[in-house]
Amino acid sequence: MTSATTELLDYDQVIADFDPVMGLEVHVELGTRTKMFCGCPTAFGAEPNTQVCPVCLGFPGSLPVANSKAIESAIRIGLALNCSIRPSSLFARKNYFYPDQPKNYQISQYDDPIAYDGHLDVVLPDGTPWRIEIERAHMEEDTGKSLHIGGATGRIHGASHSLLDYNRAGVPLVEIVTKPIVGAGERAPEVARAYVSALRDLLRALDVSDVRMDQGSMRCDVNLSLMRKDADEFGTRTETKNVNSLKSVEVAVRYEMGRQGAILTDGGEIVQETRHFHETDGTTSAGRRKETAEDYRYFPEPDLPPVQPAAEWVEELRGTLPELPWVRRARIQQEWGVSDEVMRDLVNVGAVELIIATTDAGAKADAARSWWVSFLAQQANTRGTELADLPITPAQVATIIGFIDEGKLTTKLGQQVAVAVLDGEGEPAQIVTDRGLEVVRDDSALQKAVDDALAANPDIVEKIKGGKVKAAGKIVGDVMKATRGQADAARVQELVLAAVNGS
Repeated sequence: MTSATTELLDYDQVIADFDPVMGLEVHVELGTRTKMFCGCPTAFGAEPNTQVCPVCLGFPGSLPVANSKAIESAIRIGLALNCSIRPSSLFARKNYFYPDQPKNYQISQYDDPIAYDGHLDVVLPDGTPWRIEIERAHMEEDTGKSLHIGGATGRIHGASHSLLDYNRAGVPLVEIVTKPIVGAGERAPEVARAYVSALRDLLRALDVSDVRMDQGSMRCDVNLSLMRKDADEFGTRTETKNVNSLKSVEVAVRYEMGRQGAILTDGGEIVQETRHFHETDGTTSAGRRKETAEDYRYFPEPDLPPVQPAAEWVEELRGTLPELPWVRRARIQQEWGVSDEVMRDLVNVGAVELIIATTDAGAKADAARSWWVSFLAQQANTRGTELADLPITPAQVATIIGFIDEGKLTTKLGQQVAVAVLDGEGEPAQIVTDRGLEVVRDDSALQKAVDDALAANPDIVEKIKGGKVKAAGKIVGDVMKATRGQADAARVQELVLAAVNGS
C-alpha cells in the first residue's frame, strides 16, 4: 500500500479507542574537531571521501582511540539531563551490514551506557509542564551517507546506482533515548515536538553541537505504538527514522497514530519495522523489518578500554554547565518586561534564544523581537523551515538592525539585505556595498527627484498649498520609488514641503 492510498483513522476516533505510546531516540552529532575514534576532521560539506583514514574506513589492523572531548561532551549532556554517570562504561560492537557502514559493525554502547536514568522537564504550548523520563544517553559513531541516483524518490528503490560518502563515518554521536512516554493521549504529537525542541535548546546551550536538524547533526527516530483502552500491554511499535525538523516530529507522530489506528480497527496487525518519513506530504512508508538487540550480536569492543571518568572530574564538568535555557528565559522575561503569554508565544516559535543572541550582538531587545517574530518568521514559513534553521545568524541580524538605527538603511532596505543573506549572498555590509543599497543622503540628488515628482503631479502641489499636508505622501512615495527605496523618507517630506511652500 503506498502512502497516497493509505487510509487514516479519524484522529478523535484514535484517541477514543487507543492510548498512544511513544519512545523518542535523538541522535546528536557532537561538535568536535575530529572523529570519535580517529583524527579525521568533521567539517560539514567537504568533498566526498576526503575526510577519511584507515581507522574510520575499517581497514584491517587499524585501531580506534576514543576522543576525550567527545567523552567530556557526553558526560555534560548526561548531567544536564539529570542522569547518573556510570563510573565504568564499555564500548560495544553493534554488528550489521549496510553499505554506509564500512566496518560492517558500529562502535556503540549497549549494556553500560555512560549516562542513564534521567529526565527533562518541558513545557507544552499552552504552558502545561511535562516530564520526559530519559532511559540512557550513550556514545557511538555515525555512519557514512548513501546517495541513490536515478530514482524518483532519492531512495534505493528504483535507483540505477548508488554513491557512498564516508566523510560522516566515525563522527561522534550521542544517542538520547527516552523511556516509554505514556498518558499523553491527544497531546502526544505536541509532547514529542516540545521534548525535541527543549532538547535542542539544551544542547545548543551546552555548546556540544550545532544541532542543525536540516544538516542531520540532530535527528529524531520516532517509535510509536497504540494500545487499546482495555489492554495492559503495549502494542507493536514502528520506528520512523531520521525525522529532521520539529514540525516533522509532530506530523510523524500524528500520521502514525492515524495509520496504525486504521489497521487495528480493520482487524489487521502492525508490522514491527522502520519507516521513512516524507517531508513533501507528511506521510510514512515501510522501510525494513526492525531488528531486535539479539540480531545485532552486541559484544564488548576488544580494541577499546572501559571509559572510567573520575568522580572529581565529573563534578568539575557539572560546574561547567551553563544557565539552563528555561531558567535564562525566566530571567530574560523579567528583564524584557513581557507577559507570560507573550513569552510563551516567543518560545513556541523558537525565537527566544535567537532574540537573546541578537541582543548580545548589540541590537535593542524590541527591535530584535520585531525582526525575528515578524519578518524572519514569515521568511521561515515561506521557505518551509524552522526559524532557528534559517541561514542567517543573530549577529548578522544585529548588524542589519544597527545599519537601520544609524540611518544607513531603511527598514525596507534592511529586509532586502536580510533576504540576500538568506539566499547566500554573503555578509550584510558586503551586500549593502555590492548592491549600492545605502540610504541616499545627498540633498542635491534628492531635490532633483522631488522636483521631478512635483512637476509630474501639479494637482497634488495645489492640494499641499491648500493646507492638505497629507497629500505630500504621494510625492514622497514617487521619490522613494525613483530612488529604489534608498531615500530618507523623513528628509524627502521636508524637501517636498519646502519646495511647495517656497521656503
